[in-house]
Formats: sequence, C-alpha cells, structure tokens
Amino acid sequence: MGIDPLPLDAEIIRALSAVTTATLTTVLLKKGLRNVWMRGARPLHAAAPRRLVGRAFTLRFVPAREDLATPASWGSPISTRAAIEAMPAGCIAVVDAMGVADAGIFGDILCSRMKRRGVAALVTDGVVRDVEGVMGTGLPVWCNGVAAPPSVAGLTFVGWQEPIGCGGVAVFPNDVVVTDADGAVLIPAAMLADVIAESVEQERFEGWIMAEVAAGVPLPGLYPPNDGARARYAAWVQAEGKGAKHS
Repeated sequence: MGIDPLPLDAEIIRALSAVTTATLTTVLLKKGLRNVWMRGARPLHAAAPRRLVGRAFTLRFVPAREDLATPASWGSPISTRAAIEAMPAGCIAVVDAMGVADAGIFGDILCSRMKRRGVAALVTDGVVRDVEGVMGTGLPVWCNGVAAPPSVAGLTFVGWQEPIGCGGVAVFPNDVVVTDADGAVLIPAAMLADVIAESVEQERFEGWIMAEVAAGVPLPGLYPPNDGARARYAAWVQAEGKGAKHS
C-alpha cells in the first residue's frame, strides 16, 4: 500500500555517512528549512551509534479506538507485521506514534524480523517494548523511551508508505534520513543533491576550523571567517587538491 520504496545510491550513502546531523541542520537552515530534526527520537543504545543513512519507509499510528486496536488486529492485512514485510533492505523505518509514551510500538520479535530483512534502523517519536530483546537484535533504534504495554494499549496502526509526522517533522516516503548520536534528521528527497554538496563542503571547512583552533587561532575572525580566514582556507583547499593529485 502507499508509495513504492526507492533505492538509495551507494555514493549518496557514502557521502552522507561523513556528515553529522548537526551539520545537516545548519545546511538545511540556510536553505530555509528549520524543522527537520525529529523530536524525541534518541538513540536507544547507551553507546554512541554509528551514523546511518537511508530512505524513509513510513508507518503511521492514530489514537487507539477500541473496536480496531485489539490483539486480533495484529493478524490484519493492515498491520505492523504486513508493513515490515514490505520494507526493503537499507531503508530506515520512520514511525509516527504521535509521541505516545505508554504503548510500545515494536518489540523484540518485530525488530528481529526487521533486522533480518536488512532494515538499516528504526526511528520513532514513540517508544519500544521488550527493550532487552530489542537491543539484542542489533537493530539500531532511535525512540522516545520504553514501555511494557503493547501498541494497541494506546494506538491504532493505519498504514505505511504515506506522508506522516514524526517528532513534529513532516516525513514523506523516500525522503532521506540521517541518524547519529544527536538524533535523526530528514532531508527532503528533492533537495538531496544540493544538500550533499553543501554539507560535504561544510564538514571540510569545519575540519579546517578545528585545526586552526587546535593551533591556537582565536575565534573572532575565524568562526565565522573574515576575508583573511577565507583566503587562508582557500589556499589550504588548493594545496590539499594538489596533494591529492600527486598522491
């Protein structure tokens, strides 16, 4: 049901894997997009997770309605189980759980199946259950906490691969999501090429800034750069480029 998932080019994944979510929010802010960081989606694992990149595969819950939110609904054609079987390898499952914090949308069995299907990560503004088992599956999860009750205690699952809101952010199927220790950030699919180019350059520039700071250069005139700092950076880029050609 909904929009067909699209693959993501390996070169795009490689490029964005070197860009922090902090940098992405800055680049997107410069393009006029302020609302791209999904509130409440925090890394479930204590250790800082590695950065992940994938197309958004969206799922949507609405408030529980007693005639629909029942254990029997788990066997329905429109269920989280059916949605998981439609997830392509490499996608990031982005789930609109309306920020509900007392009903776990996924547990260890569903997360294990997602991991088996090659899903890159789960991102939600809701919570998960069976947390020890979920962590044992190895599926990277960004969520708003944990709760023992099942999803039907507070939510009704209604569909997948349609526009959703996750953590206050509008997410459309096949948008691109990047996750790291700072959370989960959305890149609109139509803006992907421009965002990648600017983000890679921003990371290179900030790497140079960090080296300057380490060398004792004071921040005024360096960050943000004045004309002199820009000239030094341009010279450094040129030198780096020549070095790459001769390596």
